[in-house]
Amino acid sequence: MTVGSWLRYIERNIEKFIILISYSSMAGIIFVEVIRRFLFNQQAPWSTTIPIYLFLWLTWMGASYNTMRRSHLRFSEFRERFSYNNQYYCLLLDALCWFGLGGIVIYYAIAQVYISYDNFAIVQGTDDVMQWWFYMATPVAWGLLLIRVVQNVIKDTADFKAGRPLITQAPLFD
Repeated sequence: MTVGSWLRYIERNIEKFIILISYSSMAGIIFVEVIRRFLFNQQAPWSTTIPIYLFLWLTWMGASYNTMRRSHLRFSEFRERFSYNNQYYCLLLDALCWFGLGGIVIYYAIAQVYISYDNFAIVQGTDDVMQWWFYMATPVAWGLLLIRVVQNVIKDTADFKAGRPLITQAPLFD
């Protein structure tokens, strides 16, 4: 495989990879700690907080992934009844809304990351795991989500100019 094909593979699957790592880590920590709690009356002090922070990565990367798949916050039943031009304009309006919301989320999320970083906030139950590592999930995933929105707009514009049907319904399976 060439470098370009590897980069394309990573670009198409980065959310899946991060979701898999986050979910597996959460499930593993919870499973092991439940066993330890009930069989050995022991529990790591961080076992209830780290899975919650990992959930940030899981949910925001899931939002980005579903935006890429076009299955996140869709109103396809209405759009399919619109004219071809109006379907395209609605897709552009979606993109504008995503960028407006994304700008707000990224702005305030970066402020939250900076506060945690500046105050040396440590995850409860640990000695050296910083909270900002987990809070970075929000601006990183929203940045990726906005990249997915741009990719969708580029594809929609190409389809619109070529007269091809616009994707209004997400595929059920990849």
